[in-house]
Amino acid sequence: MRRFVLAVVSAVSLAAAAQQLRAQSAPEIAFDSNPDFLKLPDGTFFGEVAGVATNSRGHVFVYTRTGASNATLGASRTFYKAGSRLFEFDQTGKFVREIGVGVYGLNFAQAVHVDPQDNIWVVDQGSSNVIKFDAEGRIQMVLSRKPEAINVRARQNAPAPPPNPEGRGGRGGGAEGGGRLPPPGPPGSGIPGDSFVRTADVAWDKAGNVYVADGVTLNGGNARVAKFDKDGHFIKSWGSRGSDNGQFNSLRGIAIDANGSVYVADAGNKRIQVFDGDGTYKSSITTVGTPSAICITPGPHQYLYSSNSNDPETLDNGEIYKAELDGRIVGKFGRAGKLAKEFGTVNAIDCRSESELYVGELLNWRVQKLTLKK
Repeated sequence: MRRFVLAVVSAVSLAAAAQQLRAQSAPEIAFDSNPDFLKLPDGTFFGEVAGVATNSRGHVFVYTRTGASNATLGASRTFYKAGSRLFEFDQTGKFVREIGVGVYGLNFAQAVHVDPQDNIWVVDQGSSNVIKFDAEGRIQMVLSRKPEAINVRARQNAPAPPPNPEGRGGRGGGAEGGGRLPPPGPPGSGIPGDSFVRTADVAWDKAGNVYVADGVTLNGGNARVAKFDKDGHFIKSWGSRGSDNGQFNSLRGIAIDANGSVYVADAGNKRIQVFDGDGTYKSSITTVGTPSAICITPGPHQYLYSSNSNDPETLDNGEIYKAELDGRIVGKFGRAGKLAKEFGTVNAIDCRSESELYVGELLNWRVQKLTLKK
């Protein structure tokens, strides 16, 4: 039996190594870059660009971490806001407006997406909120509750907060809501409902069901996908922290193809896991390095784009892969760096067009408009 297990492990390791070798030898896709396409007003600047998305008119939305947030310490609650801004540009790159000025949940930008009805969805890692705006910029829905305990400079002689390793509490029966905590599930499985912890991303299926990748944190916090109907009612969640199939460790992105399969960037395990809409595991893609931003194109032949985003401490890797939905690599382009056509920790890819992409970078504080040459 031991020999059999070793043989299986060896075969799996060899297969993974072969996949990585094929990815490294993937053909280079030629492309052009315009890093100055978007024109901000004088005196306004991008910070870390965490999210970028387009709508049906070609307008570009950028969710960016722009500076220090503001925290006001009260007697019983800490009021925490600002630190991130949501900008809109037209199809020529001209600045149109800022959306959500002063909104309570815009703290630490993580992602922005536009749904088929041109609603704008903001994902905020700091507030753990997912916020839906309509096309006019009015708030339509809020998922999750912003935590009341945040990391600020400690007041002298202030009592230490109670331990909360899984981020439990808040709305839905947590200690802060006056109810009892439900029986704990596996680590990272979270509380049923929208009690998110450092939310990662959001996507929708054809029926309008909402899927939230809940848990950016590596080796801590939540590690699950939560599913809601179009009106925000909780349906189910799946996942826990670990490395087995159906487990996660640092979710970074989520995308859904035309058949309703759910793709989850499981960065801590260096894979994209694929599920059906009910959370049943289907397969894993291990050919794209450490996936961060992922995006699936529309149209009859869909492709998957995935950034092998470089670690903030290095300029290793950094390329973006173009793949078939089964993980077969079509090609790759770019590398880590500071110049145009190089990338500094890509956290967002918009691929509404297969050959024209918008890429948001954390380290280089910019959006590059890329044109891929077939």
